[in-house]
Amino acid sequence: MVRVVIATPLEPELVDRLRRVDDRLDIAFEPELLPPPRYPSDHVGELDFERTPDQEQRFAELIADAEVVLGFPRESPRRLAWLVRHAPKLRFLQCMYAGAGQQIRAAELTDDELGRIAFASGSGVHATPLAEWSLFGILALTKDLPRLLRDKSARRWDHYPVDELPGKTLLVVGLGEIGREVARLGEAFGMHVTGVRRSETHRIPELVRDADAIVVALPLTDETRGLIDRETIAAMREGAIFVNVGRGAVIDEEALIDALGSRKLRGAALDVFAEEPLPKSSPLWELDNVIISPHTAALSVKENERIVELFAENLRRYLAGGELISRVRTNVFY
Repeated sequence: MVRVVIATPLEPELVDRLRRVDDRLDIAFEPELLPPPRYPSDHVGELDFERTPDQEQRFAELIADAEVVLGFPRESPRRLAWLVRHAPKLRFLQCMYAGAGQQIRAAELTDDELGRIAFASGSGVHATPLAEWSLFGILALTKDLPRLLRDKSARRWDHYPVDELPGKTLLVVGLGEIGREVARLGEAFGMHVTGVRRSETHRIPELVRDADAIVVALPLTDETRGLIDRETIAAMREGAIFVNVGRGAVIDEEALIDALGSRKLRGAALDVFAEEPLPKSSPLWELDNVIISPHTAALSVKENERIVELFAENLRRYLAGGELISRVRTNVFY
């Protein structure tokens, strides 16, 4: 039997679905040991939740006996390190976030620990909500939502023409599952879509010149950090729309703020930032041509269901000795 411990809040019906994957799985789920979720698909739970000493001992016992774990406490790198060091039998950890590689890096695990455990991320699970949010941002700025809000506030009734998406050029930077879904939706709106893979990032300064809208869907790695720099932003077409659903540190945020403040760019829809939470002192809060989402665009009422589908398939692969889907490469933490 393979002992599987669920270390994150999860709906009971989804736990039952996991129990039906294979008779060789011994799945432990004790929800009273986990923080109650604050909203659907919350993997952190109530912030003031604390286990009693007896519950803490019981939770440690479960972890110590686990060969496979789903999630880790509070989605915290520090708690991830605790889990790994209290689970000598652990061989496979299914993480919930697409960017789990950065959490694993921040946990500062040893080479032996990284070699002992196969980590899988939630990459791909969030493609639908992030792609929808990207198109939401493009549509909102194309149809001049900031002006609509200003006019509503002023009770101003005015007529004017608005722009359209068909025939516009969309550049998608990063062609993982999120980027591919953005491209599919862009094409459905009649846009001409160009995509750039991480291996082709040298083409970005050239391609941004012709893009009416740019969507960044890149993970954060040593290669992508600061990739969209001041020179690249300066090369963007006048009036372009910028969307970031990847990672904030991929962008030179100060250069982006300058381009938005000068109205070189029509606007931006941003779900991720260089520093999170976004500091209250950031000029982004004051710019009316910026749509801000507090890194929640990926959250969906269907997220847990999709993660369980991914985990179920990875359990089958694990039992069969196969390659895991979205396995994190711990040499690049992606």
